[in-house]
Amino acid sequence: MPLAATGELVTAAAAARSAVAAFNVITLEHVEAVVAGAEAAGAPVVLQVSENAVKFRYGRVLPLARAAVAAAERARVPVALHLDHVQSDDLLRQARDAGFSSVMYDASRLPYAENLAATGAAADWAHAQGLWIEAELGEIGGKNGRPPLDAHAPGARTDPAEASAFVTDSGVDALAVAVGNTHAMTERTAALDHDLIKRLAAALDVPLVLHGSSGVPDAELTAAVAGGIAKVNVGTALNIAMTGAIRDFLAGRPEAVDSRTYLGVGREAMVAEVRRLVALLGSGRPPATS
Repeated sequence: MPLAATGELVTAAAAARSAVAAFNVITLEHVEAVVAGAEAAGAPVVLQVSENAVKFRYGRVLPLARAAVAAAERARVPVALHLDHVQSDDLLRQARDAGFSSVMYDASRLPYAENLAATGAAADWAHAQGLWIEAELGEIGGKNGRPPLDAHAPGARTDPAEASAFVTDSGVDALAVAVGNTHAMTERTAALDHDLIKRLAAALDVPLVLHGSSGVPDAELTAAVAGGIAKVNVGTALNIAMTGAIRDFLAGRPEAVDSRTYLGVGREAMVAEVRRLVALLGSGRPPATS
């Protein structure tokens, strides 16, 4: 089917009090696994390419983006393409022609006034190109070399009044918030501030986005969605599934050299995790086991 628009998927999820799952992809196996998992769950999904993933691919966004577009156009469920955690204005300006319908512009490392100015300029450009734009306010941490963050430290979380002013003044379409979440967690131990999520949802008229979701337990995720989160970003969880499956496969087969054998195992492990999370976020309850 035609490539879906991220903004439309997120808006529909927010209206249904559910959330659309957005998965960061690095390889073609990631792309295929996300699409297959979403098809198995029978729900829409967002494929995300981060600036870090572009750097890994020799700084070229088009090869992975075009593979993602091709996979999305052949999917049996709506699939959108999102450019994630962009700090480079040069990369931002490649978004539309690469097939992205949305971008997350990340100036959260800057002081508030500078974040607002940079994000406002990015939003003006994005809207002129017909792109939906997400920003971040708060200290989520764990990304782009930032040290692990104490997500419960004073000042680490997004303030509702400040967030309302930021959204109004910048003109962004969605806001990633810091509510006890941290990027790149490998253990699912994060405890979210659900009262803060509800206060943010009441204060803002744009959808809320949860980053760093791989470290959040299922019950915390469903409670966050019930509180107003409409887009949930997942990255590390797929890498854990893929790497673990490949590691186990090769440990028992030291003679294996055909990359299709172990990449296939890794891809199927990601399919299962995508299906599980898409169903969880869309329904508010764990999927039935097969």
